[in-house]
Amino acid sequence: MLILGIILFGMLIGAGAQLILGRDGGGIDWTLAIVAGLVGSFVGGLLISLLAGDGIELRASGIIGSLVGALLITAGWRWYAGRSKTA
Repeated sequence: MLILGIILFGMLIGAGAQLILGRDGGGIDWTLAIVAGLVGSFVGGLLISLLAGDGIELRASGIIGSLVGALLITAGWRWYAGRSKTA
């Protein structure tokens, strides 16, 4: 059950990152949402939580770090995809 909760949380954070950055083509890319959410949550959320001294508990700092991490992953993915299309 915990794994499903983590995947759902990552998907929601990744979808939120896409909504903040603007959607390409009008829809949410759910594959990108899952990947960006999980990777962003792991790296950004863990890093910010540990730097803030919250440990590994679910706190606002971890959620904000997760969103920032997902924003960076989504922006990097879009930059790379746009670069690949023009080359």
